[in-house]
Amino acid sequence: MIDRILAALGVALILAALAVIWIARSTVTFATYVSGLGAEGMATAPWFMAALLCIVVGGALIGWAARDVRARVAILRWGTPAVSIWTASCFFLFASQLTCTMGCPLPIQPTFFSLQDLAHITAAVVAFGMACWAMLQSAFALDHPVLARASLGASISVAVIAAAGGLMSVAGFRRDIGAWLEFVATTIGLAWIAFLGLTMIAIDASTRRGPSGG
Repeated sequence: MIDRILAALGVALILAALAVIWIARSTVTFATYVSGLGAEGMATAPWFMAALLCIVVGGALIGWAARDVRARVAILRWGTPAVSIWTASCFFLFASQLTCTMGCPLPIQPTFFSLQDLAHITAAVVAFGMACWAMLQSAFALDHPVLARASLGASISVAVIAAAGGLMSVAGFRRDIGAWLEFVATTIGLAWIAFLGLTMIAIDASTRRGPSGG
């Protein structure tokens, strides 16, 4: 029962974060990546920080509820999806407290990043990477076929979309589209974490009902 409550709270926080990110993005009239919403001097910065903190807490709660999920593939059994999500949450917490400077990460300047920008982006990339690793681990989860199928689809989608957006940014080609692609990849990632939480709620409810449904 406690796990179900924690997972439900985690799902609510993740969905709240997703809503805040998109509402904040709707107020910006120029191309920006997700991190750009939290840049110093941006009106959306407080909202961005709040959204990241919701992700940190929501991810930690859902990770706890999913602590028994294990991958069946050897290399993916190095840790669990829960540990990967907790690690991502730690890096997101760091990124929420040390945000980008104005214009980070777009447009890329001749001087590239300041140390502050480099630290924030590194933390954000590691956090996003660990979340993707959790997706891949869950794609081969033991005894959770629905979660596995959804996680496989999410991991492939995020990998393709995020890679396309990143390459467009590095190449300097249609960075506006690349920025939107990052928002889409972020949306899929957050939606997956919420789905993981909902899956844990459903499993807990099914276990409590028992095989006879009583």
